[in-house]
Amino acid sequence: MKQFERRDFLKASAAAALAGSGTLGAVGRALAADPIQFFAWSAGVDQVKSHISAFEAKTGLKVAYGNAPWAQYRDTLITKFVGKAPLDVLWVSDSWLPEWAEAGWLAPIDGYPELLKYNADVDDFSTKSMIWKGKQYGLTYYTDYMAFFYDEEMLKKAGFSAPPNTWDEVVQQSLKIKQAKLSEYPLMLSMARETWLIEFLSSIVFSHGGRFVDDAGVAVMQDKKKGAHEALTWIVNAVNKHKIVSPACVEIGELNGLKAFTSGQHAFAMLGRYRVRTLNDPKQSSIAGRAKQGMMPAGPNGKNATVGWNRFYGLTTPAAKDKAKAADAVKFIEWFGGKADGKYTFQKLMFMDVGAGFAVKPLFQDPDIIKTYAQYSDMKMYEKQQALAQKKDVVSPWFGEWDEVNGTAWQAAVVGKSSVDDALKRSADTWNKLRKRA
Repeated sequence: MKQFERRDFLKASAAAALAGSGTLGAVGRALAADPIQFFAWSAGVDQVKSHISAFEAKTGLKVAYGNAPWAQYRDTLITKFVGKAPLDVLWVSDSWLPEWAEAGWLAPIDGYPELLKYNADVDDFSTKSMIWKGKQYGLTYYTDYMAFFYDEEMLKKAGFSAPPNTWDEVVQQSLKIKQAKLSEYPLMLSMARETWLIEFLSSIVFSHGGRFVDDAGVAVMQDKKKGAHEALTWIVNAVNKHKIVSPACVEIGELNGLKAFTSGQHAFAMLGRYRVRTLNDPKQSSIAGRAKQGMMPAGPNGKNATVGWNRFYGLTTPAAKDKAKAADAVKFIEWFGGKADGKYTFQKLMFMDVGAGFAVKPLFQDPDIIKTYAQYSDMKMYEKQQALAQKKDVVSPWFGEWDEVNGTAWQAAVVGKSSVDDALKRSADTWNKLRKRA
């Protein structure tokens, strides 16, 4: 208590002295006010600290920065929310938005035009990923999508001059590659039960022209004309009929799939777009220089669509209720998720240093970014595919519970323990039951 009183006394005295001399200004506000409480997961820590320092120097405001590993982040934040720990701004995953918004932990930013103006520069799917029940809850700083990669050298050996543009062509090229004994299982598909699974499944469903749910949130995944039937049928045939995908795919996670592709065992792989840096790094990949990105193959009734994901800066409800605190927090969010001194500094910094993707379209024309990315891949391909990315349509307060059932159902169909119809009916019934309960 004595330390608390002494600290407050010194802080108040310093502020009073500055006010008395007529020089309170930004520095005085920083001394008189509590710091902005910012919490994130432990990624790009050096870059975040650097940009915080620039923010503090520019505004005179202070920031208390904390972080936790991604694996523990969601649980850590929920504990903080429930315990009413001081939180003003935080990193948010699009997968958690409905849960946190419904719980009243996040505040919408619709009342801040200085933030909403950045929507004009952001890819549509990214903005939609920050909207729940018609309200926008933040500004993006990172976004990416599921990409389709191929080993250019292996394709040339099999007699192909271009990658497949449709899923039928994936089958045709894979069968020829198998016959040439270049790869036993040409397509690396990761279907282990992990957080990545919904991204893999969504990209295949979307590229087939299907959806899991309709605009009203009702399950259509079981509908043979609208849903995931075509996509799941393709996977089942790829594993069991054509044998171009290993039956062990249900046990292979994203990271092991990446390692297998970099070892040169496969001709094709679906991976997060940002993995291209690893794929073409000679220190990490035996196919460096040969790994190319193609468009996500299209199904008979689809297009080259894929799934995207988004991470953003969110404003907490307690901060939004305090007018002065909200004003400072909004400045902080704009500095990181919008422009800092007229430029998208933080997004560029994260891309240049750690390869994190961005949603602000002007950066696709940035000379530094183009030059850097040319070491690994084709910027035009990156931009072209991102323009066809779609947000996950199953993000909801009950997503986690449904995802467990859905993943198991798809795996059961792949290994022959269930029919495609039964698997998708189980998934749809579970979705509708959880939705009705909610």
